[in-house]
Amino acid sequence: MYDPVLDTLVLPLNDGLIDLPADGKALFLRARSGLALRDYREQLICEQSFKPALDALTQQGFIARPEGDEARYALTLVLPPRQREEYRALLARAVTSTADGGTVMASVSNLEGAKTVENDLKALTGDISSLSKNKCRVFWAKIKASSLNGDLIEAWSKLDAVRPIEGGRFLSRPGLFAWDRIDAGSRRLVETLPPLTGKGADLGAGFGYLTAEIFARHAGVTHISLYEAEQRAVDLARQNLTDRSVDVHWHDVTSGINGEFDFIVSNPPFHIDRADKHDLGKAFIRAAASALKPKGAFYMVANRHLPYEDTLKTAFKVVKILADDGAYKVFEASTQSEASVKKKPRKHETTEPKNAAFKGETLRRRS
Repeated sequence: MYDPVLDTLVLPLNDGLIDLPADGKALFLRARSGLALRDYREQLICEQSFKPALDALTQQGFIARPEGDEARYALTLVLPPRQREEYRALLARAVTSTADGGTVMASVSNLEGAKTVENDLKALTGDISSLSKNKCRVFWAKIKASSLNGDLIEAWSKLDAVRPIEGGRFLSRPGLFAWDRIDAGSRRLVETLPPLTGKGADLGAGFGYLTAEIFARHAGVTHISLYEAEQRAVDLARQNLTDRSVDVHWHDVTSGINGEFDFIVSNPPFHIDRADKHDLGKAFIRAAASALKPKGAFYMVANRHLPYEDTLKTAFKVVKILADDGAYKVFEASTQSEASVKKKPRKHETTEPKNAAFKGETLRRRS
């Protein structure tokens, strides 16, 4: 798959403007796989906290891990994320992870503020070089201790620190979805849910808001399994739900989930960076359908314009819209229709005759 940002990142390497370390490894922060890196597989140590991206790197033979160490490298590559506090903290991490005399190199799409990020790296390091191609920019800086802005590096290193939100009810951090507030769609979902009981699952759980609200509102819920692809959110969900009966999985929901649940809830992701990826939400729907008990139900909230209804109707027998406020829709979906559930006879209820002795007599079941 064509990745213009990644293709642009390797331009200085391909053109001989920057050399890979001859006797060591280069660090790659927020790494992702791609054909552009095929010649550098052996030299890179890749860090990636997003499970699907980490799995892709591992499958293609890269050395990949979710978290780093305190080693310093002669070359550090970085793909800055969109959120400002998060990417600034990552730039500071890249600088402090690079040895004196080494190089920090980054690439960003022009549509995602390449020039701004370039200027931020320059503010940390003092000097910078750059190239433009594929509607992207790659820029790099030589690390010289005498030129570094130590105060700015220290300040930016703290920008994505864990912090309390919602009056201290939750811990969150920059870079996570709706990190500093409760997402309106998630709030709409919890306000719409019917009474829930038994064992459930929360797909794309983030820092644990949906699960916390379900336990607070539904006394009959006994346990919830949370599935989240971002390691930085998984750690926070565990901290936010220490007093609840939960298990939290760092897991790519699109690969499916195991278990049989009485209910499943989800506010699924629908974008990566700036690109809509409806297939993510559709994969969440299919994963939920395969993991419900026969009488279980799936509850999902989605932006009203997203094309999920056909997928829901394919994966489930019954699909209902519980709420539609013009911005969001809340769906209830089940794999077993009400008509297909065999009702047990009530006490003193007469069932249909099964032998010829009752021929000619019609007995009615009570409704």
